[in-house]
Amino acid sequence: MYTIAALYHFTRFQDPASLQGPLKDLCLSQGVTGSLLLAGEGINGTIAGSRAGIDAVLAHIRTLPGCADLEWKESSAHEQPFGRLKVRLKKEIVTMGQPDVDPRAQVGHYVDPADWNALIQSPDVAVIDTRNDYEVAIGTFEGAVDPKTESFRDFPAWWEANKDRFHNKRIAMFCTGGIRCEKSTNFLIGQGVEDVYHLKGGILKYLEEVPQEDSTWQGECFVFDGRVSVGHGLAEGPHKLCHACRRPILPEDRARPEYEEGVSCHLCIGQTSEADKNRFRERQKQIALAKARGEQHLGRADV
Repeated sequence: MYTIAALYHFTRFQDPASLQGPLKDLCLSQGVTGSLLLAGEGINGTIAGSRAGIDAVLAHIRTLPGCADLEWKESSAHEQPFGRLKVRLKKEIVTMGQPDVDPRAQVGHYVDPADWNALIQSPDVAVIDTRNDYEVAIGTFEGAVDPKTESFRDFPAWWEANKDRFHNKRIAMFCTGGIRCEKSTNFLIGQGVEDVYHLKGGILKYLEEVPQEDSTWQGECFVFDGRVSVGHGLAEGPHKLCHACRRPILPEDRARPEYEEGVSCHLCIGQTSEADKNRFRERQKQIALAKARGEQHLGRADV
């Protein structure tokens, strides 16, 4: 059984590059895989490994500047959800492209999962899903507004174009683990919105703590690892990833004529050229050959 830890923490790293090597070396020595992002504004990522390995990495992260009170969310998987380790330097740990946004200064009111249903069912509350369109497509909260954004960077422009819809409304926002809401609620406060709330711990914490019979969540929650989706109790969902477009698809979608492993699915078959598809086929061939040799192909399209 693999332990999975999803984490983020906003803090000020004066020299994030100096943190990269020691963190990567520790993860490798502990057999921990996944993805960690370091930036001047903090750390974000999801990692998987043995219980001892995850504990060692989390203990190390808590020694980094400003990270002593790091929080994370845990789940488990029977199979390794990541094919490799990535520890990368970024300008932002979640890209919004708004240099004035600083969650360390102020964010919306945190709402515990147990109190979330009562808030979003209030008639004066507008509920906004801050995730990407392909995430919303497989699950969201009942009555939530879907901005239909392709990336989080698109959210500020969407808000500017749609803000009049929410006049005299309290705004409740949510995302997978909470990090996008840290930025989006700070952004809305900067835009003059007074009553802004967000789901503490994100959808993952809600699915972990709220019983299914009391839940207002509909569908599955997309996750950025090999499980692809999870449901109530963080049980692994039915979705797999199309490694051509990286969107979640159901088992029955793999039986459709548009589906070719690593090449296309019904969602993306018309979005790539034949030259692209031939390139994807060659990549898939190399992946299969590496697998037959018991090796990990470096071009594998991990989540």
